[in-house]
Amino acid sequence: MADFDFTELKRRMDGAINALQHDLSGLRTGRASASLLDPITVEAYGTQTPLNQLANVSIPEPRMLSVSVWDKSMVGKVERAIRDSHLGLNPITDGTTLRIPLPELNEQRRKELVKVAHTYGENARIAARHVRRDGMETLKKMEKDGDIGQDDSRQMSDRVQKMTDETISEIDRSLSAKEAEIMQV
Repeated sequence: MADFDFTELKRRMDGAINALQHDLSGLRTGRASASLLDPITVEAYGTQTPLNQLANVSIPEPRMLSVSVWDKSMVGKVERAIRDSHLGLNPITDGTTLRIPLPELNEQRRKELVKVAHTYGENARIAARHVRRDGMETLKKMEKDGDIGQDDSRQMSDRVQKMTDETISEIDRSLSAKEAEIMQV
């Protein structure tokens, strides 16, 4: 068979899973976690900057986050970014430190978080399908150019599809686990 790179496809599909797990780690499940604020970006110095590059996030209590902003001029922007993040958090400003109490999750908020998790899952599935599409297009081009035969192309296409199915089932497993964690009271 010609030089079709399955390892590159696998790496890109694993990237979709890793991105999903990173996004899901930021969803709140009732206890404080520093990764809760990872998805938040702040408009700083003319560019979108991850919150963890502007401040130190710590967990002083089980249901409280503390964000120590390094640049005093950024405190208002960081506070606004946290409020606008759709995580349902209301920071309390105290100088350059933001204290963020984590409220109990009610049933409605849990359902909203599950919807957000499903959005993340769908984005990961779309990313995996894009990788599959790229692989299939490469195979079709290789077959058309005469680099591989029709049988090899079909066999390799089946292998790409199998990789995609495995990736999507892994995405679904991660999503189900997170959904169970969110809905657990």
